[in-house]
Amino acid sequence: MAGLVVSGTQVSYIGQDCREIPEHLGRDCGHFAKRLDLSFNLLRSLEGLSAFESLEELILDNNLLGNDLVLPGLPRLHTLTLNKNQISDLECLLDHLAEVTPALEYLSLLGNVACPNELISLEKDEEDYKRYRCFVLHKLPNLKFLDARKVTKQEREEALVRGAFMKVVKPKASSDSIATSPECQYTPLPSASRELTSHRGAE
Repeated sequence: MAGLVVSGTQVSYIGQDCREIPEHLGRDCGHFAKRLDLSFNLLRSLEGLSAFESLEELILDNNLLGNDLVLPGLPRLHTLTLNKNQISDLECLLDHLAEVTPALEYLSLLGNVACPNELISLEKDEEDYKRYRCFVLHKLPNLKFLDARKVTKQEREEALVRGAFMKVVKPKASSDSIATSPECQYTPLPSASRELTSHRGAE
């Protein structure tokens, strides 16, 4: 089958523009696959993933997965990458992962709105990202790596104490932060010229 690469227990189906997981993929490979790479597709749903009961690694980068993402129970899954998708509700995703992927140790969410880093928005800074890491570790305390960065002992301790209070505000509120950011207030020339013209009008 074109596009399918199988090497031992590793299965790749990359860049095939598929919107859902092909049924034959699960039928032919689900019983032995431990690593599944479905990156660079057009996936909006993960229906059909339940055929892959023994998965340990799942790569879903560069798809169209959003907040309605549903994973089946994957008790052996230790690595999940969801980079560059369309996930914005962090808490909803983490609660779901805590339930269906109890063995998860490596998670990467870079390039999603839910992950506040420079890939998504220049307004986000290191402090936003630290809060995000703290909240993720509060929800998923067994993680060893988050976004390709190792989880430190200090981060783990902070998540225990402060993680619950580090909930990242949903991006919908970002329009408010734009209005109050210094860059937006700093418009000397246009505002000055506006004042001049209004004065002239008043005279």
